[in-house]
Amino acid sequence: MPTESLNEPVDFLTSAPTSSGSLDVQWCHGTRPGSGDTEPKIQVHRYDEHTFVFRQSKSVNSEAPFLYLFLGNAGALLLDTGATDDQTLCPVRETVDQQIATWQVAHRRASYELVVAHTHGHYDHVDGDAQFEGRPDTTVIGADRPSVVEYFGFTHWPDEVVQLDLGGRVLEVTGIPGHEDSSVAVLDPWTGFLLTGDNVYPGRLYVEDMPAFTDSLDRLVKLAEARGVRHVMGCHIEMSRSPGRDYPVGTTYQPDEPPLQMTVDQLRGVRDAAVAVAGSPGVHTFDDFAIVYEP
Repeated sequence: MPTESLNEPVDFLTSAPTSSGSLDVQWCHGTRPGSGDTEPKIQVHRYDEHTFVFRQSKSVNSEAPFLYLFLGNAGALLLDTGATDDQTLCPVRETVDQQIATWQVAHRRASYELVVAHTHGHYDHVDGDAQFEGRPDTTVIGADRPSVVEYFGFTHWPDEVVQLDLGGRVLEVTGIPGHEDSSVAVLDPWTGFLLTGDNVYPGRLYVEDMPAFTDSLDRLVKLAEARGVRHVMGCHIEMSRSPGRDYPVGTTYQPDEPPLQMTVDQLRGVRDAAVAVAGSPGVHTFDDFAIVYEP
């Protein structure tokens, strides 16, 4: 991405990981049936000036996926677009455009690129792609594995770490198949986030390829340990705060959710649990997550 010297660039290296961000947020978790209550179609949480986490409302889709926006000096990355192409039902593009426009004004950037990528190719992470069709200065990466490999420049998929430079904010991308063939993880040194898609989150972890899944988890643990990861960030919340209890599939009201962010210790726990149940298809429930092995 080209840089533009209209203002002093943000230094994403010296103070990384930043201490200015906050995950002190109450996520919208659906509304009680029959209450007449409402919630935003898409919730915006400003982690810091350069980082946003969005959650689609359960009234839009019961999956209520989380989306991530990272802003660098030359461009931004939107990771996942959510579960609907209908801008009226959930205005993902409008929300992203608002945050980018505000950042551009503050940092005097006249031109600014946007890359739209995906944690993986399931519908609730890609259906919003259509909202970005025709958007200027925008690249929407296909969610299939060949498109992912080609765009990011993988030469040894999946166990290779490649870089995406947003202009001084350099993200690290690696393949993590197991839940889905094209799954990727993204490490952001600025926030200390490790984005794990649907491979690791406080919920039901669906596995289609267990050998690939355990291999991906082992590499994620090593990456997190080596790079000082602060928060492991997935794309859903499905567990409750009661250990070992999840909300049923299709639930649209989850008033007792745990935090979205998980720790590196919890990541190790997912890895160890997957190894332990690798030979046993079925549902295996643990305190913070469940592994659903469906070979």
